[in-house]
Amino acid sequence: MTEDITGEKKTGWLGRLKAGLSRSSDKITGGITDLFTKRKLDRETLDELEEILITGDLGVATAGKLTQALADSRFGKEITPEEVKDALADEVAKILQPVTQPFEVDTNKSPHIVLFCGVNGSGKTTTIGKMANLFASQGLKVMLAAGDTFRAAAIEQLQVWGERVGCPVIAKETGADAAGLAYEAIEQARAQSVDVLMIDTAGRLQNKTDLMAELEKVIRVIKKLDPEAPHDCLLVLDATVGQNAHSQVEVFRDMVNVTGLVMTKLDGSAKGGVVVALAEAFGLPMHAVGVGEAIEDLRPFEAQAFARNLMGLEA
Repeated sequence: MTEDITGEKKTGWLGRLKAGLSRSSDKITGGITDLFTKRKLDRETLDELEEILITGDLGVATAGKLTQALADSRFGKEITPEEVKDALADEVAKILQPVTQPFEVDTNKSPHIVLFCGVNGSGKTTTIGKMANLFASQGLKVMLAAGDTFRAAAIEQLQVWGERVGCPVIAKETGADAAGLAYEAIEQARAQSVDVLMIDTAGRLQNKTDLMAELEKVIRVIKKLDPEAPHDCLLVLDATVGQNAHSQVEVFRDMVNVTGLVMTKLDGSAKGGVVVALAEAFGLPMHAVGVGEAIEDLRPFEAQAFARNLMGLEA
């Protein structure tokens, strides 16, 4: 999912990222400005800063790590709000850098099979459509499979994306066997020399046992055709759930081998700090983030830009 973002295009994306993260950054930076007006960095101030970061959804462990890093360099000294934000942005970027990995399609796989997981409402089907559009724009041959067979709306939504992107969509009637559909999709993808096959899955987390059994069956059937597949399992998370994203990662990691994350709906949330908490807790690649409804609002994740925007600074 690498893309060269230059000039006006990059400026436009950074502007949307800044706007999308504004609710999250306002929550954190407002508290920092109030706290650090003419104050020395003492233990009480550090404790208050830690609370601000925790309420900004960075999580207890990450908040402790960030405040300790600040204490190590500036304890007992006067420090301005801007200096605090700069220092925190640098530390956040260090946490995010190891997980900043744009998604790469391996055209040698033919097809590169990607399974998309996530709870209903996370933006999973839309994410598939947007990533399909990006891959198609790079000249890759894309195919989609409507594996969320329990929701008619998900099947229809993916078919609309297929028409929009100009790529085939393998779909069956509502309630059809998802594993059988995945098998058929792989056969068709091979026959049509597709570069990347993106398979949607159900997200009925309220029926956890049934969902686990279905995902296990889908993967078992895929492996009959290609023992190394699926080559990637991407978990799509909705930023508005905040710290609940942790439990979603844990649940889906128990079901499938989650290889990477995509975070959606950052523009509708003041909980963008959870991206940092997830990086610290799980170390899973963060491939892309979404900051709006438009097709260009899902882009490869950039640690530095995200960290600075989260702290209300220019990227």
